[in-house]
Amino acid sequence: MKKQLISISILQSSKIATSLYVVMGFIYTLIGIPMIVFGEGPFRVIGFIYLLGPIIMGVVGFLIFVIFAAVYNLLARQFGGFEVEVKNID
Repeated sequence: MKKQLISISILQSSKIATSLYVVMGFIYTLIGIPMIVFGEGPFRVIGFIYLLGPIIMGVVGFLIFVIFAAVYNLLARQFGGFEVEVKNID
C-alpha cells in the first residue's frame, strides 16, 4: 500500500528538529570545555563559542527546518509529496 506525504506541519516538525539539533549540539559543548580549561588565547575563545553549540544549533536548526518544511509544502502541492510503501502488521 502506497502512501503520500503531502504536507508537513511547519511548527510541530520544527520543534522536533530543534530538539534533535540541541541534543547534537552537546557534542560541541564536550569539545569546548577542554578548550576553555586547557587552551590559551584564541583556543579559549573558540571553546566559549563551542560551549554555546546547543543554542546556536537549536536556533539555526529551527530556521533551516522551517524553511525546508515551507518549501516542501509548496513543492508537494505542485509535484506530489514523498511516496512511501507501508504494510499493516497485525
